[in-house]
Amino acid sequence: MDLVSLARNPVPSGAIAGYFAGYDGAPLRFARWEATRSPRRGTIVLFEGRGEFIEKYFEVVADLRRRGFAVAIHDWRGQGGSQRLLANRNKGHIRDFSHFDRDITRFMKEVVLPDCPPPYIALAHSMGGNILLRNAVVPGSWFERMVLSAPMLALSGDKVPIPQGLARFYVELLGACGAGAWYVPGGYATPAEAGPFAGNSLTGDEERFARNRQVVEAAPALGLGSPTIGWLRAAYRSNRMLMRPEFAARVRVPLLLAAAGADSIVSSLAIEEFSSRLRMGAHVVIASSRHEILQERDEIRARFWAAFDAYLGVSAAAA
Repeated sequence: MDLVSLARNPVPSGAIAGYFAGYDGAPLRFARWEATRSPRRGTIVLFEGRGEFIEKYFEVVADLRRRGFAVAIHDWRGQGGSQRLLANRNKGHIRDFSHFDRDITRFMKEVVLPDCPPPYIALAHSMGGNILLRNAVVPGSWFERMVLSAPMLALSGDKVPIPQGLARFYVELLGACGAGAWYVPGGYATPAEAGPFAGNSLTGDEERFARNRQVVEAAPALGLGSPTIGWLRAAYRSNRMLMRPEFAARVRVPLLLAAAGADSIVSSLAIEEFSSRLRMGAHVVIASSRHEILQERDEIRARFWAAFDAYLGVSAAAA
């Protein structure tokens, strides 16, 4: 599907969009842009969180292009404008996060390396941060650095009302019994972006929340409901791998990890714990931010961009 443009969320100029074939041939949607300002600094490769879509990042794309970066982004399999994995397209499903790993390889080889200037820097949110960390220990990484916004290393206790160990046990049991395609308990088809602003866990910025809701209203096919048992089992397995003490020591790509101070979706404590084990990494807490730091109020976003610019050496004039 084409990129969806709204008056409050226009497609940044110069977009090149289309599809590339995932590792198994599944059509996955992408978009890329050239930088709008010199000096040219390379390419930021954006990686979304669970349930997100390219249109949600138009403002971020503009922020990055003004800093001299080209930008490339794709919708993960099973969400956005990419191929869905179940007959009920509202369910967020995956059997194993290794499928995402293999799609990144295709994305880099088919879209980024041929058409986007190096060096390559990854900017990833939530589930995207989890997947990028899986790739940060692979020899010969494409990325010079990675910046991770509220990376999903463990789920917040606010979202899991029973002990995590017990939740993992039940998820594994249900998956083994063939219930992988069921919604998680209490799951629903309505995207988080389409819910009420009051009490939401994503952002404290009502205008940006309304903007994202308007995108989903204009293009319902972009929305995604709750995850399945299969997704949750895959997430728990990936989190467990990343949080093993020896994993962080194997990371060779310099990292900046930004935790949201008021996050109720992923564990900020797990991000701090992981950061303390890194050989090459920095950790910042964005005070008062809910989970989606890049969708937050201007003053909160400004703190993130200040850390981003300092980490990558972007001058104040360029920013």
